Amino acid sequence: MQTKKVPYTFNRGGYYYFSRRVPSDLLNHYSYPRVVQGLRTKSVVTAKSRALVAAAKLDEYWSHLRMAQADLLGRHLLKRSTAVLDQTYSGKAVSVQEAMDIYFTAKGKNKPKSFKAAVERAFRYLIEACGAHCLHEYTREDALKYRDYLVAKGLVGSTITRILNTLRSVINFVIAEYALDIKNLFIGLYHDRAAGVSNRKAISVQTIKKIQTACQSMDDDLRWLVALLSDTGMRLSEGAGLLKSDIQLGSDVSYIIVQPHTWRRLKTASSKRNVPLVGASLWAAQRILGSKSESHFAFPRYNRGEVTNGNSASAALNKWLKSFVGEGRTLHSFRHSMRDRLREVECPVDIIDQIGGWSREGVGEGYGEGYSLEKLHSYMTRL
Repeated sequence: MQTKKVPYTFNRGGYYYFSRRVPSDLLNHYSYPRVVQGLRTKSVVTAKSRALVAAAKLDEYWSHLRMAQADLLGRHLLKRSTAVLDQTYSGKAVSVQEAMDIYFTAKGKNKPKSFKAAVERAFRYLIEACGAHCLHEYTREDALKYRDYLVAKGLVGSTITRILNTLRSVINFVIAEYALDIKNLFIGLYHDRAAGVSNRKAISVQTIKKIQTACQSMDDDLRWLVALLSDTGMRLSEGAGLLKSDIQLGSDVSYIIVQPHTWRRLKTASSKRNVPLVGASLWAAQRILGSKSESHFAFPRYNRGEVTNGNSASAALNKWLKSFVGEGRTLHSFRHSMRDRLREVECPVDIIDQIGGWSREGVGEGYGEGYSLEKLHSYMTRL
């Protein structure tokens, strides 16, 4: 029964539950005539506060549903009428928060925090630009406004692309999951993908040699990581998140196993690979395995939590690297240099892609196991 002290609630076993009857004119939107949900509290004060907030949200949402009714007086005068309210939508109404919850429940398991953060960021920008509506109520005008909002924030083209892709993915998933009779109006939005994106420059071979000499002279774990990247072309996160067991020193070919870990995932499926160790990278690998550290991580300082701290590694190492390479070049420039260096020794493009973990074009490239470690090593030694 309803409690007098706390409206819209009943008490069971000492805990308060929110309960409210669905208005008769909105019953077609619900599968049950009453909204019931636990408030997770035994406190009268807390229960009252949560119940009143829930009731206010429901009133607002129900008013929103009523506005979508075809017989709404003055309907033609509303700003959103031409795109939304002139069409009667009888399907499931999914709010932006519900869309995110559906996506997280289905695809968020064992994903890093960045996965959820990216989705929340995309929808936060949507709400800031266009307001919080149900998915079927967004219009093409809203989509264009969203695109323009991202551009006005000064985001570079590649960042805008990632945000738009994230939003589209969630909406597409929810549409497919619930067979919603709506179109994803955020598809096909044009924007300048190159806007604000600077060309990343490679590091010359002469400068790489100077950096490697300095690494061997200083001989600490920070310089081991730099040296490891310099002659493998690995991404910073790939190197920083390595286990010692990922380093395989052999009599014929020594190599790194680049594979996903719970604390450090890989960028693409092609990123999973074996990379031969030569030159400074071989020296660094030997120093790592020969160190007195009892940690199973190759670089413990960047793996003290649940996720590899790539940002910390980037800040520290790029600051040191700047004295050698100047502005416009970073640790990631080693990847650009590796591609150029392999071109110079006339390495085939598909072998270059396999060494660097770059996505390979064409369906046929995905067949087979790829080139042998020995073949990769033969080109790496020419560097």
